[in-house]
Amino acid sequence: MDVDCEAADSLLFVAPTVAKDGFWRYITAFLRITGQKKNCGFHRPGTALSERLSMRNVVQIFILGYLPAVLCGCGSGKISDTSGSGFSLIDYLKDVPAVVRVENWDNPYGQGLVVETAHYRLFTTLADPLMLSQAPGFLESAYAAYQSQLPDPVGTGEPFKTYLFAQREQWEKFTKDFSPENANVYLQIQKGAYALKGVCVAYNIGRKQTFSVLGHEGWHQFNDRHFKYRLPSWLDEGIATLFETCRYDQGRFLFEPDRNLLRLGTLKQVLAEKRMIPLERLIALNPGQVLDGYGGDGDAATAFYAQTYALVRFLRENNYGQRLRNYHNLLLAGLRGNWPIDEPLARMAADRSVSLTVAWNHSVSPVLFKMYIDIDPEAIEKEYLSFCGKIVYHVQLKK
Repeated sequence: MDVDCEAADSLLFVAPTVAKDGFWRYITAFLRITGQKKNCGFHRPGTALSERLSMRNVVQIFILGYLPAVLCGCGSGKISDTSGSGFSLIDYLKDVPAVVRVENWDNPYGQGLVVETAHYRLFTTLADPLMLSQAPGFLESAYAAYQSQLPDPVGTGEPFKTYLFAQREQWEKFTKDFSPENANVYLQIQKGAYALKGVCVAYNIGRKQTFSVLGHEGWHQFNDRHFKYRLPSWLDEGIATLFETCRYDQGRFLFEPDRNLLRLGTLKQVLAEKRMIPLERLIALNPGQVLDGYGGDGDAATAFYAQTYALVRFLRENNYGQRLRNYHNLLLAGLRGNWPIDEPLARMAADRSVSLTVAWNHSVSPVLFKMYIDIDPEAIEKEYLSFCGKIVYHVQLKK
């Protein structure tokens, strides 16, 4: 007897509290493992069908796979021992592209896995098979994108460590254990992630947003390891925003800075309200100065990130990459530790155990900008503003 997806939907009476979407996502994951789903275009209820499942298949998937996972708490973000259930996250992930190794992660925060790729070790308590299957590819795609910012790629020895928790409570507990001296600062993050001590730490805030913050903080993690000098705030944060938006295409993620509607929308609003921070001031600021408002502007932080996003794009793209070589030279000298700055400032730039001060950023950033980009920031202000207007022209703000 054959049964289509609509008929199989009636099986949900076994566990009426389980969301239908979760069931169908689990079936899709299960079919990938068992080899029953290839390029068959499996569909959810209510859509045209290109495949039919036997009643035996559906019952097997539900009773041996999904139901035990629900009863064991996987739906709440815990990874349970599904030995004998017919579904194993380890078995599922080990054949995913980009994954080198998968093993259980023994930790005090929740049942979890360690997923290793060529350049990352992902420690996670997530139990969502579909999101987990994409995370390794996302991290490796981000790594390749970070490398593309440099004129020459750099080698990475030991894999980067990234922690991705299923729940905020787990993330908070880890943060208190990992960095008790800084925990109060990072726990103020409402939704997001942070990079500290060469480690990136995030929790699940939805697939799209989670990958967005991992892309942003992953850049900070990357340059923290590879760059001899710490970058000025406008440059560091501006580059990080380039990795906040991406699309999935045939097993890899393609980053699309020109589709970053969060930054573009803010930029358009700031332009319309004539709240643009002058370029010479922008390059001397750091996030700490704008978080509590700058110049009486309570939204100065969002304006700062939107404008640094636009500034980095301006240097890379404007007039067919007119200043791209200058941009690369600035990054390359920071990577190698060749900035022509005074010795005390150079020591501070290289010593990551010392907190960068407002004075350091204010002193170094304008000097570097004038050395590598333009001797007179005010002279390119009009050109920069024109570029900002062009990239937000198609953006429509909600009224």
